[in-house]
Amino acid sequence: MNKLTTIICLVALIVLSSLGTSCALAQNRVAVISLSGPIQYESSTSLFFGGGAITPELVRTELERAKNDSRVKAIVIQINSPGGSVAASQEIVNLLEQVKVPVVISMSDLAASGGYYISAGADKIVALPGTLTGSIGVISELPNLKGLFDKLGIDMQVITAGEHKDMYAGFRELTPEERAIEQTMTDQLYAQFVQVVVKGRNLSEDKVRALATGQLYTGTQAKEMGLVDELGGLQTAIDAAANLAGISEPEVEYYKRETPSLLNDLLGLSIQKLRNLIQPMSLSAHDIILLDTLTNPYPQPEYR
Repeated sequence: MNKLTTIICLVALIVLSSLGTSCALAQNRVAVISLSGPIQYESSTSLFFGGGAITPELVRTELERAKNDSRVKAIVIQINSPGGSVAASQEIVNLLEQVKVPVVISMSDLAASGGYYISAGADKIVALPGTLTGSIGVISELPNLKGLFDKLGIDMQVITAGEHKDMYAGFRELTPEERAIEQTMTDQLYAQFVQVVVKGRNLSEDKVRALATGQLYTGTQAKEMGLVDELGGLQTAIDAAANLAGISEPEVEYYKRETPSLLNDLLGLSIQKLRNLIQPMSLSAHDIILLDTLTNPYPQPEYR
């Protein structure tokens, strides 16, 4: 009986020792998430030129992966983006604000406009000296195809209910009142961008507005202006994240995005999406631009 008791005690000690070692190892992981491409709500459906895009769904998935791993004590997000959708950028910021561990941004080639917008609230921002960032502003583009239609002999008959319903149709110039409407919306989105930077970077509104001219800054300039914290690459960001989390020897896990095969892409496409992919193959660049304009009835202001 004594021998059996001794064996049980030894087994228990080994198990407890193993658990203790696992717990010690479980506290030192830094997750590295790579986000590259324009910011939009849906990924690109291009089969041959890559489907890279930063979407709220992608960010949510990667953050959930980190959240569900108890070993992750800090997150580094490597960003390479020209910006894009205002709403998608705002949803991504909302997701990042819910993260409970330190978040450090590592800027690659480009983190401009929306790319900077989603970075501003991080615990720390690291950029390379040659990174292009900033571009704090909003752009609204409303095409006017009237001249082209006149040249092609197309007379578009438009019937509306609502004084400004056709202001985005692209068949005429905007009236002064409509330009004022669009400018008001653009200014409001600009003010929202400014406030995100004011809050995230702890800068005065006057200073941010002085910097928010829409121009790009190098990483070196951005650091001097207070838009980034430190100059360096990905390893610098990992070290900063580990330091914020109180980790001396971090275990780094690089989250890799799965690249769907061509077969999976085809199987996952609806008939309409497949038609949308095949149709442009027979069109010229001029035709593709026209088609894109006509199928986008509400050109949206963007952080890009």
